[in-house]
Amino acid sequence: MNTLRSGTQHRTAAKPGAAALPAPPAPLGGSRRLQVAKRAVDILMASAFFLFFGWAYALIWAGVLLTSGSPAIYMQPRYGKDGKVFRFLKFRTMVPDAEAVLARHLRDNEEAWREWQVFQKLEHDPRITRFGAILRKYSIDEFPQFWNVLMGDMSMVGPRPCMFAQKDLYGPYWAHYCAVRPGITGLWQISGRNEVSYRRRAAMDAEYVATLSVLRDIVIVLKTFRVVAGARGSR
Repeated sequence: MNTLRSGTQHRTAAKPGAAALPAPPAPLGGSRRLQVAKRAVDILMASAFFLFFGWAYALIWAGVLLTSGSPAIYMQPRYGKDGKVFRFLKFRTMVPDAEAVLARHLRDNEEAWREWQVFQKLEHDPRITRFGAILRKYSIDEFPQFWNVLMGDMSMVGPRPCMFAQKDLYGPYWAHYCAVRPGITGLWQISGRNEVSYRRRAAMDAEYVATLSVLRDIVIVLKTFRVVAGARGSR
């Protein structure tokens, strides 16, 4: 992988006969202008979602309540930009005692434990409800995160929000993660999703941050539609 530095280097004007000195690289997370442009695109896309698909949001909310009871929205603290903690939102797709169910399953199933250590996901997850499995297959459970985007906690594109237990898995790439807002989608989603190990996912996030651009964000969003429609790599 190329050296992970964001921005391109430009040469500054120099006097005749003097050596041209390279300008310092842009900071991780991009220039102020790039950050403002990225945030504007986030607000535009998230607002458009609620304007055109608010009705679908309401139907899914009702579906979760009817099939597995309250609450319909799952909230969990996650790391955001600059390492700050925010409330991450999803439609609830798991049983109420999900943490206990997972701990018991990993304790009694060595193969599942090994799978969890590599991917932080399970192909056959005993915590997921029937209706929840449908939502997760097409990433519909992520819809509440459009609200996270409007609130400024997340971006349309970026690293996926990191759980407390996953911080150490980022290793040397933690600074890259903290440089931007976490995203609803990103390189991981269009590159195999749950078929990719968490270590590789962290490297992808670092690559994304190092080559940040609004145009690339738009390309990633468009590719996400194709991946989600085919339920590629979903669990």
